[in-house]
Amino acid sequence: DVMQEKMAELAAIGPVVYSTAHGGHWIVTRYKEIHQVLTDPATYSSYPNNLVTPADFGRFIPLELDPPEHTAYRHALQPLFSPQRMKRLSDDIRAVVNELIDNFAGKGHVEFISEFAHELPARVFLALMDWPISDAQMFTEATDAVLFGKPGGTKEESDQVMMMAAMTIAGYFNTVIAERRANPGDDATSKLIHTEVALPDGTRLLTDEELFRMFFLLLMGGLHTVQGSLAWAVVHFTSSPAQRQALIDDPELLPKAVEEVLRIEAAVSMGRRATRDITLGDAPIGQDDQMVLLLCTANRDPEYFDSPDVFDVTRSPNRHLSFGSGPHRCLGSHLGRLELTIALEELHRRIPDYALVESDPPVFHSTQVRGCHRMPITFTPEK
Repeated sequence: DVMQEKMAELAAIGPVVYSTAHGGHWIVTRYKEIHQVLTDPATYSSYPNNLVTPADFGRFIPLELDPPEHTAYRHALQPLFSPQRMKRLSDDIRAVVNELIDNFAGKGHVEFISEFAHELPARVFLALMDWPISDAQMFTEATDAVLFGKPGGTKEESDQVMMMAAMTIAGYFNTVIAERRANPGDDATSKLIHTEVALPDGTRLLTDEELFRMFFLLLMGGLHTVQGSLAWAVVHFTSSPAQRQALIDDPELLPKAVEEVLRIEAAVSMGRRATRDITLGDAPIGQDDQMVLLLCTANRDPEYFDSPDVFDVTRSPNRHLSFGSGPHRCLGSHLGRLELTIALEELHRRIPDYALVESDPPVFHSTQVRGCHRMPITFTPEK
C-alpha cells in the first residue's frame, strides 16, 4: 500500500516531522510521542481535530472538547455503549451480517464494499440509535458525500455536494430530535435527549445543537472506520492463506485476529493543537501549532512490536493505538470490535475461500480516514 510506504518514510525521518501542507503542521510518527500527546490534553488540545474537512459544523462533541468540559458529554454518551447494550446489539449485528451475506452468497462474486462493508456499519449505527434501519442507504450516501465531496468534480462542486449532504443529515437529526423530545420512548435516543447532564454551565438537558454534533460524531466515527477495517481484513487474509485457514479451523482466534487487523491498518489519523511552546521528541513545537498523529506508524513502531510489518493473528500482547488513548479513547471501540468479530466469523463460515479479482483490483482512498471505495471478490457460491 503506497500510503503505508509514504508513512514509513516519514517515520524513518524521526518521531516528529514538519510538513508545509495545510498551512504547516507537525507529523508525529512514533508510539512513545503519540502516546504522550494523547494522554496530556492540557498541553495538546483536541480542537481542531481535523485539518482537512471543509464544512464547518462547529466542534464535534465530545471529540473536540478538552477536559473538564469533555468529561460530562462523554459521560452522557456512555449508556449507549454499555456492556448490557452491546450484548443485546450483538444479535442484531449477527442478523444484519447474515442478511447482507444472503444477498450475494449464492452468486460466487460480489463488490464487497457496496454490498457489505459499507452497508453493515450504517445499519449498526441505526440499531445503536434505535432509528429505522431502512434509512441506511441515505446515511451511507450522505456520509460519503461529506467525506469525499464530488469525486472528479471541481473544488466548488465538491464543497457544494459536501454542504448539501451535511444539510440532509442535519435535517434528519433535527427531525428525530424534535419527534423524540415530544414523544419520548424507551429508546437510546430518547434517553439521551431526556437525561440531565452536569455541564460546566450547570446541570441541564442537552440542546438540539449539542445532540446534533454528538450524533454527527457517532455517525462519522462508526462508518468508514469499520468499512476500512473490513476491507483491510480481506486484503491481509487473502495474502496470508495459512492465517486465514487457522481462523477457519479455530474461530476462537477471532478476537486476536481483529486486534491485529486494527493494529496493522489503523484507519484514522488524529489531530491535536499545542496549547503552549513545548519540545516533543526533539521538535520545538510552538503554541497553537497544529499536529497530526499517525496511528498507523505508531502501531508499527519496532520499539513496541516484534516484527511490526508482519500480519500475525496470534500476536499477543497487542497494545495498538488504533482506538487512541487518554481521555478521548474511542467510545465505540467495543461496538467496532463486535462488528468486526461477528462479520469475520460469518464471512469465514459462509464464503471462506474469497479472493481478490486480479483484473479488477481494489480502489483505496485516503483522507483523514483511510479506506476502500471498491473491492470486487470471488468465492465458491453457497449451495
